[in-house]
Amino acid sequence: MNNFKNNHEDNNFHNHIHCCCGCTHPEGTQEGLNRREFLTTTGIVLGGLALSSAVLNSADTETITVKPIRKPLKVQPVLTYDTPQRRDATSWRNWGGIQTEQHANEEVKRITDELEKLAKGADFPLQFNPVIKVKNVNQAEEAVKADFDVMLIYAAGAWVNTLEKLASAKPWNLMFLRHRSGPVYLWYEIAHNRFLRKTIDQFGQPNFTPTDIVVDDYKELEWRLRAYAGLKNTIGKKIVAVGGASGWGAGGAKAPKIAQEFWKMEIVNVPYPDLGERIKKARQNTALVENCKKLAESYLKERGVSLVTKREFVHNAFVLTEVFKQLLTEAQTDAITINQCMGTIMSMSQTTACLPLSLLNDSGLLAFCESDFVVIPSGILLHYISGLPVFLNDPTYPHNGIVTLAHCTAPRKMDGKRAEPVKILTHFESDYGAAPKVEMKVGQTITTLNPDFDNKVWSGFLGTIDANPFLDICRSQIDVKVHADCDRLNQETKGFHWMVAYGNWMRECEYALKKAGVDFNNLSKDVKLA
Repeated sequence: MNNFKNNHEDNNFHNHIHCCCGCTHPEGTQEGLNRREFLTTTGIVLGGLALSSAVLNSADTETITVKPIRKPLKVQPVLTYDTPQRRDATSWRNWGGIQTEQHANEEVKRITDELEKLAKGADFPLQFNPVIKVKNVNQAEEAVKADFDVMLIYAAGAWVNTLEKLASAKPWNLMFLRHRSGPVYLWYEIAHNRFLRKTIDQFGQPNFTPTDIVVDDYKELEWRLRAYAGLKNTIGKKIVAVGGASGWGAGGAKAPKIAQEFWKMEIVNVPYPDLGERIKKARQNTALVENCKKLAESYLKERGVSLVTKREFVHNAFVLTEVFKQLLTEAQTDAITINQCMGTIMSMSQTTACLPLSLLNDSGLLAFCESDFVVIPSGILLHYISGLPVFLNDPTYPHNGIVTLAHCTAPRKMDGKRAEPVKILTHFESDYGAAPKVEMKVGQTITTLNPDFDNKVWSGFLGTIDANPFLDICRSQIDVKVHADCDRLNQETKGFHWMVAYGNWMRECEYALKKAGVDFNNLSKDVKLA
């Protein structure tokens, strides 16, 4: 049941100011609002977390391990075929190499072997149900009763009404056709003109587009399945929101509602008074604090780590990390976001949330500052498509093919494996706490997503990391070569925050978003990378 609560009054909202990273200072005033707009806090949340005596028991001294959650994509493969009977002096069979039950059984074996190989090679959870053989509408009606997310039609034969029945069960569908990879399929000839266009010039098949049809190439099938897997794990995602759900600026006021209604996200509110009690109890647990100090010192001894702030800020950051993991454990999720991270949380934790969020992302979880639900759905989608940590950032003004992206919560393991070099500094705006300046890999291709406030048209482009500057801005900074026209980028930019991941995930993002009902401007569509 939805729990509607107005957090403005609770958090002295009208006395906050919006600073560089988009969060709020409790001690600020509106008169200081000269660079950014308010981060609008909204009360649209689902439930909340009460204090757990079990988690906060003073006898608990061991640190918590929270495992990443990645649900497998369930795929139902179906072989459609015919077994025609010879007739004299007339046409008695359609095109195609699957004409008998023996042919069909051999094809089921071939498909099963191919899908088993695909599942083993995929780096995302993929579950294929046993292949179902279908020759007519009645058999198709039985096939669609199975438990699956995606219908995968191997259209060797059968007539159009059978394919239509299979495609009608779920909105997510794919078709695989053979040209050279095995016995040629009937629908290699007529998938476009009879199935998609119904023998006219306009497309008319619900739940299917030309992009949903693959010929021979399992790599082409795999990236589409990856996109579906990312979408499945994004829709309905549960996320803990410390301090409530928000959205940047006036345009972001509706973002939590969009996240809840469009993306079906379950937002679990943890009010700051509750968090304060949790931190207090954790800090009173001397054994836990000592254990966190040891972990912090071990971290500081890692290769590539430099300390340029007070040690106690790092020690406290590891304690705060444990409190966040307690919240995740209670909520039974792996995603968290922090509101008012530039003010409220600092006095409670005696550090900043920057390093804890970085650590959580490095462990495969999802951890975002600012509680900005304009951009958070893009981070969740990009994370589940790529399987990698993502970097929520403040963009600057693109110019001469370059844009600087910066924030204080960057993960170190941007490739999911290797920890990039890092300096642990203070958080820039407050000159307090522990914030990572991650030296990201120069020359690395990145995907950047820019969601709009209305969740109607996102933009995205490919870039290459050109440098890790040290400007007087948020600590983790990358200068990015934009593989798109900067003038067009400036025309198309909407919202505020952007999201980055290592690698090229543009086609998966575009495919997933269109399936979700969001248009996508691929600003790098015509760019060829060396």
